[in-house]
Amino acid sequence: NLNLVRSLTTLSFDERRSAFFTTQLLALLKLIDDNKIPPDAQGSWAGAMGNVQFMPTNVAAYGVDADGDGEIGLWDNKADIFASAANFLQKIGWHRGERWGREVTIPLNFEYQLANLNTKKTVNEWQSLGVRTATNEDLPDSTMKASLVLPMGYNGPAFLAYRNFHAILRWNRSILYALSVGHLSDRLAGTSALVAKPITEPSLSRDDIKFIQTSLNQLGFDTGEPDGISGPKTRGATRQYQRDTNLPIDGYVGYQLLQQLQAP
Repeated sequence: NLNLVRSLTTLSFDERRSAFFTTQLLALLKLIDDNKIPPDAQGSWAGAMGNVQFMPTNVAAYGVDADGDGEIGLWDNKADIFASAANFLQKIGWHRGERWGREVTIPLNFEYQLANLNTKKTVNEWQSLGVRTATNEDLPDSTMKASLVLPMGYNGPAFLAYRNFHAILRWNRSILYALSVGHLSDRLAGTSALVAKPITEPSLSRDDIKFIQTSLNQLGFDTGEPDGISGPKTRGATRQYQRDTNLPIDGYVGYQLLQQLQAP
């Protein structure tokens, strides 16, 4: 934990994102001036604070003083923490009473390019394409829209992601983060563990992903500036590479892709 005022003051002088961090610093100082958070509040190096890891502008916009003590206690006040998290989720599109998604199975001859967040089909349409529940039963009769997610590629687990999954992504853009939060909520509600097992392969380092991005760029598949983070642009470039090399088009940035790009 680092002192938030010091962290954001330092970052506000970083020319790359000075405007963003200056806005966060000013929001932080106002929260302190209004006695909403303590002057010595601590958080991440980037300014996120408390159990919910809100940036100062999010604390100002979504923080809730649930117990009425005048402060927004995101560190050790459970009432404020849960009320703030619930308020934020509601405002960014969470629909109460709906599930985030479900684990599914896909057939061997599946068109893997359909597995991306931009492709949305009804549950009934996914059923017609051969998608089934994790226990290989028919999906429920539903016109709810969903995307198919293959977090470890075509050999790994598969999930149908509903609109509440996209709400979690507005909190944190990581697909693995959203899947973890969704599955944890299911487990807390008493549902069973995942049926599929994760594939066994070495994890990629940030340098490995930079190598993949650089290699794809050199081959004409635009990943943007290599940064070691497997984001939407890198996954899109991976799909283009897989399409052109007759590989399963799942967009998975993993060890198999690294080996293919390292081969002479």
